[in-house]
Amino acid sequence: MVTSGLMTIEDLADYLKVSRRTIYEWLKGHKIPAVKLVGQWRFKRDKIDAWLDKSSKS
Repeated sequence: MVTSGLMTIEDLADYLKVSRRTIYEWLKGHKIPAVKLVGQWRFKRDKIDAWLDKSSKS
């Protein structure tokens, strides 16, 4: 797993303990912060952590 920088879908699924399918569903619904680079999704860990914090307060 990547501890800093950008994570792949596989890294993120492992980090959040969810399936890759779940990540793709979140992407489809624009529910998770992500950037698409050269046709591949990438995730910044600090943005994911902030998203988790915000989601847990809702």
